[in-house]
Amino acid sequence: MVSTSVTPAVEVGKSDRRGVRLAIAGLLLLLLTAAVCVAILLARHFWPFEPKPILQNLQGASDSQVRIRGFHHTYFPYPGCILDGVVFLHGTNAAKPLIKIERLTIRTTYLGMLAHSISLIHAEGLEISVPAFGSGQSFHARRSTIAIREIITDGATLEFALRNPDTSPLRFDIHEASLRDVGTSGSLSYRVKVHNPEPPGEIIATGNFGTWDDSDPGETPVSGEYKFDKADLGVYGGVAGTLSSAGKFGGKLGHIDISGTTDTPNFEVTSGGNPVPLTTEFSAYVDGTNGDTFLKRVEAQFRKTHVVAEGSIAKSAEGEGKTTLINVSISNGRIEDILRLFAARDRSPMSGAVTLRTKVEFPPGEGSFLDKLKLRGSFGIGGGEFSQASTQESANKLSAGALGQPDSSDPETALTGLAGQVALDHGIARFAGLSFGVPGAAARMQGTYRLEDHKIDLHGQLRVDSKISDTTTGTKAFLLKVMDPFFKKRKKGEILPVRISGTYEKPLFGLDLMDNKARIATPSHTAPASAPARLHQDRPNQ
Repeated sequence: MVSTSVTPAVEVGKSDRRGVRLAIAGLLLLLLTAAVCVAILLARHFWPFEPKPILQNLQGASDSQVRIRGFHHTYFPYPGCILDGVVFLHGTNAAKPLIKIERLTIRTTYLGMLAHSISLIHAEGLEISVPAFGSGQSFHARRSTIAIREIITDGATLEFALRNPDTSPLRFDIHEASLRDVGTSGSLSYRVKVHNPEPPGEIIATGNFGTWDDSDPGETPVSGEYKFDKADLGVYGGVAGTLSSAGKFGGKLGHIDISGTTDTPNFEVTSGGNPVPLTTEFSAYVDGTNGDTFLKRVEAQFRKTHVVAEGSIAKSAEGEGKTTLINVSISNGRIEDILRLFAARDRSPMSGAVTLRTKVEFPPGEGSFLDKLKLRGSFGIGGGEFSQASTQESANKLSAGALGQPDSSDPETALTGLAGQVALDHGIARFAGLSFGVPGAAARMQGTYRLEDHKIDLHGQLRVDSKISDTTTGTKAFLLKVMDPFFKKRKKGEILPVRISGTYEKPLFGLDLMDNKARIATPSHTAPASAPARLHQDRPNQ
């Protein structure tokens, strides 16, 4: 009796709970259906991803006519669209499209759609072709009211056409690029990995850009940091090495302050073939509207020599390319460090302390490094010695003869007071006011030295502290004794017209009494008309 009265009550309880669950599920389904209906209605009202509004936004932002090959809607998991074969045509006479994109994906969230914001734009197969500056129509882009959280691309190319139609465009291969917070009222942030064309190398840069100033783009703020790796200096011709650099920059687009360091462990002038480690610290500013660079201070160190420089890399006077103009100063360097760059041997032709003040010009255009390099300046070398044994021996003989000790086995060897002015053009150094001293003699000369084949052609005068006939022995001494009466005695010795020819490896030191080049600085009364037509003494290196 008891069991039959309890069982029906239990069955009724289970049935009630099942009914409640079904009622709740039905209500949820009804609410979801209503939400979907509302979402559909809202989407139909707010849905921005249709061909016409999308193209209008793209055209306004780029000031271009935009064409597409295909268009697809996306709804799940993100609302948006995909555009295939997108082409931007700027101007009426454009030689090629400004922008080409193989596939452009635009997506957002449903809440973001209501807030007029885009989560992501992904450009695949992006190609940008910028016409030569000044050759195309100006831009009048319209600022978009849509905020874009991120724009990304990979495997893109950026080309800048040059004014010369026969010259290939300057091409940048963009490995990765990301722009964040585009179209907001503040600045956008960026990160790019790009292959730089000249010098070829890899750049990674991060920072902030904007807000864009329509009235004066040069006032647009910009900042960031960069790393430049594996830059091949061989592209310039005449020099070689692998450069790496790191630094930071900031300011406005028209005046970007930049500071950093460079490290080239194997810098070399290819004609010399002697790589040296080269490091620099620099501060400069760049005009981002035209790429002109102005070096405020560059401090370079290689071996024991410290170099300070300032100058510019800016548009040339002819308007084609950029000309490098740099003032270089060395206060207490080593001449062997400098000459070793140009000497095709393990040792420098000469050693000693050096000071240098010079202006360097490197114009644009075709040609090797040495052929294009121009230099004007003055220098001084103290306590110099030649590393080539035969060259030093010749200097020693000159010194001993000037002291009246031609048979001396231990002459003084110091080369003192080497100074002068130099002008370098097309690989030929032209010296003026070149003066130097060895114990017992002082010389003042002018002439040329060819950096490529080391040929010497110097002429001038030598003042010695003994008679001419004491500067050598044997038959030549006898001949010079005959010449003694023709040279007026000076208080500190006689003045001889001399020349140095041959090459650095095999120089020829000689007297050339009738050589006009050698006698330029020699008083006319020191060599009378009755002198022989040509009498010279050469001392070739053996």
